[in-house]
Amino acid sequence: MRNEKMAANLATDSTKGKSNDLTPSQEKSYDCAVIGTGPAGMIAALALASNGLETALVGPPVNLNDARTTALMDASRQFLDNIGIWKDLRSAFTPLEKMRLIDGTDRLLRAPETTFSASELDLPAFGYNILNKDLNRVLFDLVNNNELIELVEDTIKNVSSNDHKATIELSNTPGISCHVVIGADGRNSAVRRSAGIETKNWKYPQAALVLNLKHDLPHYNISTEFHRNTGPFTMVPLPGKTSSLVYVETPERAEELNNYKDEALEAELEKLSKFVLGSLKLASPRQVYPLSGLTAVHMSGNRSLLMGEAAHAFPPIGAQGLNLSLRDIAVATELLANAKHTKADMGSAELLQKYDRSRKADVISRTTAVDLLNRSLLTDALPVQMLRSLGLYTASRIPLVRRLLMREGIAPSWNLPTLMRAQDS
Repeated sequence: MRNEKMAANLATDSTKGKSNDLTPSQEKSYDCAVIGTGPAGMIAALALASNGLETALVGPPVNLNDARTTALMDASRQFLDNIGIWKDLRSAFTPLEKMRLIDGTDRLLRAPETTFSASELDLPAFGYNILNKDLNRVLFDLVNNNELIELVEDTIKNVSSNDHKATIELSNTPGISCHVVIGADGRNSAVRRSAGIETKNWKYPQAALVLNLKHDLPHYNISTEFHRNTGPFTMVPLPGKTSSLVYVETPERAEELNNYKDEALEAELEKLSKFVLGSLKLASPRQVYPLSGLTAVHMSGNRSLLMGEAAHAFPPIGAQGLNLSLRDIAVATELLANAKHTKADMGSAELLQKYDRSRKADVISRTTAVDLLNRSLLTDALPVQMLRSLGLYTASRIPLVRRLLMREGIAPSWNLPTLMRAQDS
């Protein structure tokens, strides 16, 4: 059925002018083409399809062996529920009911230990943690079973556009055309390059050691984050007596730890964790990632919208990465679905500019907040230490400030997309 529908689209599009070296008879035509088969790309395709948009999803084979984890905040859960896929994902998630912050630095001014509870906001959990391989597997199955999504396992060479459509040149298969391209293809985005969009880039003197752990003591659905001189040491609950670890260190120390034998690394992690989860055993391969940041100067152009790490990337601190990307997806879906239903041009300059304006404040504020928090841990300057300690002390003692920080940590209440709000029954 789907191939017949695409063939009909192809016949309709055969009168349009060709782009690159592809003839019209070779092009398949869609409403949208999402480039990138990571979680952001697959969720974007499913969100668009849930609103009736015929969508091509283009990228390399989906990674079904990724041992890393992703934590999605409650607003992201609401979004996944609104587009009809939360019910398929929920059993694989572990709820994050409390967040405990511990000052693990050795500096003169240290912040008090602070624990935030989702019950203070009348929520069952702040968010939900899942193994990427489990998330990707469910999303992959949903994509394959969706009649409005065509999965194309290929890489793109270029995106070109005219007043009527965008044409995507692929590496190994015939090109495709669409009204608008969604660039969810990561830091080295080919969509961004084709649009000529520049980026601001920076590096940190840090690397993240990432792995999963088994432990003797239950985590009670509490995420524990030690703030250390080199960066955060964060243990996030997974099913049973397991947790994911993101340990930020200097690049040299991260590589040194990565070369430890299992028993030696387990002993070091137990010491750093203050044994809050008892004895530890490695439960996954280790991975080391240098930390850096990126923001696109513009998030649209060339009949293309950028989202996810194609538009913004920063260290894995505060569970902000994919949650910020899902807000990109929610805004884009709202704009494109409205254009489709009103028969407006989904790739018009006006729509692209509206998307860019809608996302700028959220992206800048989140990127700046993560950057400042990270750099505050790296500096020995007493004024910065004092401000960080005072901020956490205030959060631990003043209920109004606590609730504000918790709400804004989940999502920006001042600019929350409609698709991330509870829907009227």
